[in-house]
Amino acid sequence: MELIVTPSALSCFKGEWGFSDGEMIRVFVRYVSGGETPFAFGITRDTPLDAAVTTVADLITFYMESKDVWFLEGRSLKIDIQGEDIVFHFD
Repeated sequence: MELIVTPSALSCFKGEWGFSDGEMIRVFVRYVSGGETPFAFGITRDTPLDAAVTTVADLITFYMESKDVWFLEGRSLKIDIQGEDIVFHFD
């Protein structure tokens, strides 16, 4: 299980979202609806409490807490860009 941030996503986080070197970015699972895909990922600036997966990309740390990795089911998560949107892909 790993967290991968592509260079294009990193460029978006720094340029358009305003993230800077040394920041800690939490990727979390959130409930969005009772439909076919009831869960989605969210991103926020935060400080780790119990990080289970961590990666550093160009001096920015991305992580997921232990309570959120259940959604990965042992798979890797790639954060990328599709058009103008941040997207999440399981590998």
